Amino acid sequence: MEITRRSRILLRLQSLVFTMLFVGVIGLLAWLSTQYVYQADWTAGGRNTISEDTRQLLGTLDEGIEVVAFAREDELLRKQIQSQIGTYQRFKSDITLEFVNPDTSPERVREQGVTVDGELVITYQGRSENLTSLSESSITNALLRLSRQGERWIVFLSGHAESDPHGEANFDLGLFGKELERGGFNVQQINLAENVIPSNTNLLVIASPRVSLLPGEVEQIREWIDQGGNLLWFAEPGEERGLTPLAEHLDIEFLPGTIVDATSQLFGVSNPSIIVVSGYPSQAITREMTAVTVFPEAAAIDIADSEVWETIPLLSTLNRSWTESGELAGEIQFDADSDERAGPLDLGVALTRSLPAEAGGETDGEESREQRIVVIGDGDFLSNTYLGNAGNLDLGLNIVNWLSHDEDYIDIRIKSAPDTSLELGRIAQGVIGLGFLIGLPLLLLLTGAIIWLRRRRR
Repeated sequence: MEITRRSRILLRLQSLVFTMLFVGVIGLLAWLSTQYVYQADWTAGGRNTISEDTRQLLGTLDEGIEVVAFAREDELLRKQIQSQIGTYQRFKSDITLEFVNPDTSPERVREQGVTVDGELVITYQGRSENLTSLSESSITNALLRLSRQGERWIVFLSGHAESDPHGEANFDLGLFGKELERGGFNVQQINLAENVIPSNTNLLVIASPRVSLLPGEVEQIREWIDQGGNLLWFAEPGEERGLTPLAEHLDIEFLPGTIVDATSQLFGVSNPSIIVVSGYPSQAITREMTAVTVFPEAAAIDIADSEVWETIPLLSTLNRSWTESGELAGEIQFDADSDERAGPLDLGVALTRSLPAEAGGETDGEESREQRIVVIGDGDFLSNTYLGNAGNLDLGLNIVNWLSHDEDYIDIRIKSAPDTSLELGRIAQGVIGLGFLIGLPLLLLLTGAIIWLRRRRR
């Protein structure tokens, strides 16, 4: 092609137009970047963005959130705080972040009770909470506690060898108690032989007593229910520990024996007395439940027709289950000639009734409110031993939230991102090492030799 003066002018003109267009596109992209923000988190478990549960919680918070970070002039620390809070600000614009140097503001440090560098003070609706841990779990749980209207007191009965919400034994509920406290609940124990149920109790819990209650204690519980109190009752197979009058008051009956379910083998469970529940009713507690829940040695509950309570089966077994009255050893099978009951069986029920203002107490101008009770034929599913199995923790927290009339917070769980690792054997490590040490240089030499030979032949 012959290059003329005209062609040179056209080439220069094309180059000029291309340069102008390129600069224009770059400028447009720069302007768009100031107007719109898009981020994508491709890490395992979404390490660099907040979870869907946290976003759900932020959507329920109507007012602004103030975050004050007491951090020295440490660029790295302040960047970490800014980055963490920034993940929240992207989903809630009225979150403010202020940095305060504790060295130059000792009065604010004393006023806020700050003790460590990098401590956060989060304020919502006039209530504040100090955080020394910079993580999504700690921040979100703090917001959850601050968003609750008033204090939530959960009272566990004691004095009858019940499962302890602060205990560390396998059968205790210590881990579950800690989860309740992280969620903004105040957990305490009470012995009805020495004290009465406090008037500010939001939820009374009977956690698998192993010693029979006195008639006077049972009467206190009945009076608590008649006054509109909410109740969570964990029972176990066998004796009802003096609580038969309470069951009759609720129009339910615990069937004799222990539930066994041959269907559990499908989930890899060899012990038929460990019940695996995989299907749930469309009720507020279980509407979002997808994970299975595990119940070791549960009692079946028979629901009677009631003129007082609306009773909803909450947890049920499948057809291949029954109440085994004999010893849970060796080969067991259903005996149709005995008092054993064939499945499906209910091991958890929810009871509700509408209370008038004079009976249940007027709240926030409402003329009536709903009284709620949950009875589960097993308390071990929330014990320290079984709490981590499948969806047991989610179910337990959902139950407590529903009983406390906090349905907005059901299913808000903070999931930690899983750590990922690549494990290689010695052979794989050797192959990779030799590949980079010998293979890659040889490949580069071979490529260069081929190019050199082609050029030489021209």
